[in-house]
Amino acid sequence: MNIDYNHKVFRAISNTETGEVDEGTRFYYFQQGQVIWATYKGAQILFGTITGVVSEDSSLDFAYQHINTNQQIRTGRCKSTPEIVANGKIRLREIWRWTDGTEGQGKSIIEEI
Repeated sequence: MNIDYNHKVFRAISNTETGEVDEGTRFYYFQQGQVIWATYKGAQILFGTITGVVSEDSSLDFAYQHINTNQQIRTGRCKSTPEIVANGKIRLREIWRWTDGTEGQGKSIIEEI
């Protein structure tokens, strides 16, 4: 599977309770070669960024950071596995963990809109 993430927009459809992303969060992805980056905001997130790489199987490995509505800077790492759903949209199944000194990890699903 070879997925081009450039100019794709995603929304969260599920998240672990320890996460700060929800259905109101939007992710705006860009890609150049194997490099991806994104901005995201909405719900508990005032502004966030993603920087990472696309593997040969179109999975993503990235670091993220954001500022939440409590004015906290949060950071983490994530691995995302893509699938194409029945309507032809991209769905990413994510496994993430905080790296900002707080405990926690979780799973999220985001889907192209």
